[in-house]
Amino acid sequence: MKAAIYSRVFEDEQQKDIQLFFDELANQKIKPVIFRSFFEQIKDKINLPSTAITFSVSEDLTEEIEFIVSLGGDGTLLDTITLVRNKKISIMGINFGRLGFLASIGREDVKKAVIAMSQRTYVLDRRTLIHLDASIPMFGNVPYALNDFSIHKRDVAAMIKIHTYLNGEFLNTYWADGLIVATPTGSTGYSLSCNGPVVFPDSGSFVITPVAPHNLNVRPIIVPDNISFLLKLRAGLTRLSAPLTPGGKW
Repeated sequence: MKAAIYSRVFEDEQQKDIQLFFDELANQKIKPVIFRSFFEQIKDKINLPSTAITFSVSEDLTEEIEFIVSLGGDGTLLDTITLVRNKKISIMGINFGRLGFLASIGREDVKKAVIAMSQRTYVLDRRTLIHLDASIPMFGNVPYALNDFSIHKRDVAAMIKIHTYLNGEFLNTYWADGLIVATPTGSTGYSLSCNGPVVFPDSGSFVITPVAPHNLNVRPIIVPDNISFLLKLRAGLTRLSAPLTPGGKW
């Protein structure tokens, strides 16, 4: 079994826990494939298995890799998703950062987590992604989001006007500083800070939340996640497609 390992930075206070993590990988005969920049940070401080190899980009993650482990907070896990993309690789988040809503496994449970991965006694938690297309090249090779997609006015600009369509049917024209389209995962983030509702991860819905709307009667709205959005702006248009689940097809 092979598992990819991703993290942004190594801090000396993490040395004991990270060493325990790699020791348990060796005990469970899981071969680590370590993100190159993280490997360079730990190679002289952590006793790594002789079978350890490295990867640098998403294309290096082959079909042999069954899992990818994110060592860090929620931001690190979001970075990890950009590496997995549409590959059938399960993600495990071990919290070495501040926030642990997504990376919910604590340091004290590192050994248990590795054993569960080895014995496949874990529970899969499937999350919806938003797939994005635009009339101009904007998103590169990662045209999707786990949390949300947002449109904002420029710093010195007046409010913007966003014509919104659902499956081709006109929904509303938002006069606001911006518009957020959030997944259930993202409903606890930026959307929530703009008075959007919190929805369950498996609710099968998106949340449309205006940012500082001009009209007081405009409020966030929950819509099904099996529809397509079309957002028209003065400068062009952006299309949001039906949801994409990890391991799904584009």
